[in-house]
Amino acid sequence: MKTLAPLNFSAAAFASCESKPHNRPVADTGWQQRIRRAEQLGAQHPFAAEILAFYIHEARFQQDFYRRLESASAPAVSPKKERASQPLPGQQDAGATISGPPELPELLASFPGFLALVENQAPARLAQIAHDLSHSSSSHCSDLLNNCWSIPDSPADLEEFLALAFLQPYAEFVRSRVPLQLEGYTHALCPFCSRKPALGVLRQQGDGARRSLLCGFCLCEWEFRRIVCPNCDEKDHAKLPVYTAAEFPYIRVECCDSCHTYIKSIDLSKNGLADPLVDEIASVPLDLWAEEHGYAKLCPNLLGM
Repeated sequence: MKTLAPLNFSAAAFASCESKPHNRPVADTGWQQRIRRAEQLGAQHPFAAEILAFYIHEARFQQDFYRRLESASAPAVSPKKERASQPLPGQQDAGATISGPPELPELLASFPGFLALVENQAPARLAQIAHDLSHSSSSHCSDLLNNCWSIPDSPADLEEFLALAFLQPYAEFVRSRVPLQLEGYTHALCPFCSRKPALGVLRQQGDGARRSLLCGFCLCEWEFRRIVCPNCDEKDHAKLPVYTAAEFPYIRVECCDSCHTYIKSIDLSKNGLADPLVDEIASVPLDLWAEEHGYAKLCPNLLGM
């Protein structure tokens, strides 16, 4: 099994580090775009308003977290300087590498704040998990984060979903500093972290649309064949039904009748205002429909849906 290098967390460091505020203005970011889209969709779709409201709080935390990671790491981490590294999971053919992340006080200090946000803003079930985690030992929390970073398996419980949601900005931060060579990469697993894709994205290409897959953890996106199951590699068109709903005509529920999994794809050629991550969250009725018809989601999003 391919794994990322473990995070070098120590219980003592986890307990003693304090985060520092960073209030400098920044240019428009992906998080700000996603926040605006979540606000729009929350107003349009009352059934998704609660989870999107929580996502907005989470996205604001992630944006600030990313900025603090940048400040804490500079100039220790540079995309132009190669650190001690190992082969990148899923990308050996391309020769990319990733180093074990340094002990960043900002990373260790931010988890309690994230748990407090979840406890105060999340739906009841997630809030309770965050409350329990916040009262667990520092060694339990550091082990949880280490395991979720290192092992690319799908989360087994809500604790792991919360840990991955917290680590997501860090995963994106590290990936942005690794020179990935995606040309010729044809596998279904993320070329950076070897996780299953969270969703698909369709973009205009000539008279049709090209398909790519998007990792919900590090946000790496890579091209993938249009008519093939990303779980079992089924290529028979008859076994790969696609469903849409009037409420979300630009979102495809791409199913496989061989392995009984599905993935949602956001068709940006039909709705250029959509944000793949946010629109995937908002379209939860499509997930309920797919589950009722016997399909399992290939990879749940980081809100556990």
